[in-house]
Amino acid sequence: MMSLGAMESRQSPDEVLASGEYPLTRRDLSEIAAMIYADAGIYLNDSKASLVYSRLSKHIRNLGLRGFREYCTLVSSQEGAAARREMLSHLTTNFTRFFRENHHFEHLRDEVLPGLIARAKSGGRVRIWSAACSDGQEPYSIALTVLSALQNAADYDFRILATDIDPKILATARAGIYDENALEAISPAMRKQWFREVDAGGRRKFQVDDRVKKLITFNELNLMAQWPFKGGFDVIFCRNVVIYFDEPTQVKIWSRFASLLPEGGHLYIGHSERVSGDAKNAFDNIGITTYRYTGKSAGRKV
Repeated sequence: MMSLGAMESRQSPDEVLASGEYPLTRRDLSEIAAMIYADAGIYLNDSKASLVYSRLSKHIRNLGLRGFREYCTLVSSQEGAAARREMLSHLTTNFTRFFRENHHFEHLRDEVLPGLIARAKSGGRVRIWSAACSDGQEPYSIALTVLSALQNAADYDFRILATDIDPKILATARAGIYDENALEAISPAMRKQWFREVDAGGRRKFQVDDRVKKLITFNELNLMAQWPFKGGFDVIFCRNVVIYFDEPTQVKIWSRFASLLPEGGHLYIGHSERVSGDAKNAFDNIGITTYRYTGKSAGRKV
């Protein structure tokens, strides 16, 4: 049987893994993968060659470069810092929709919000974090769930933090303007109350009402960097993000989330994700990808 080392030695760095306008070699992909892992914790292997090619080839053309080799040289240099940031935007996945995995919002509404609202009304602080918020549909879904239970929530110390690594997608989130088909999961009554139609060059688009936006703060944040939070959160949504990290990074992220939750705080994760590592013992799985923090230590450093 051939050893792993022997197999690796036979893999040529010049082997073309994806081709088209520009060939993408194993060496190119390895360098891009190392940079995206260092910057964002995202793990890429050879199976992602077609995805990397499709996401970056147009970007390379727009930069006026002759191919992936020149591109790797640019984004690994000091002069290419802006292009490297663009690379991150191109390679991160921003699929989302309003009330995606609706069981989370039903649980939030029925089991979590009554206690949080009571605390807010008595003068207490309530914080919810939408980590990796993409174009804003998740935090706006959270805000709509809150407002359906407490229409004047913004009058209390009740806030939602929405963060993402991609500044471009955050600009879309802050604007809060969506195509009509994006609102399919939103009831007609909720749409009438919390959205307004806007002129978009003949296309029907709808903008989130300022009363909803008032609950949310959008900030750029890399989950792999230091988290500049002064206080903790009562609820954390981080769904369909950690799946793109390798196992050691996942374990670290789960423990960091635990460090920000009080006993009884809630964590909602993606349908293909499971809490692992030391943090597994710090959470009770109370529903479909729904976790409650037990208060047991999972490494309290952020």
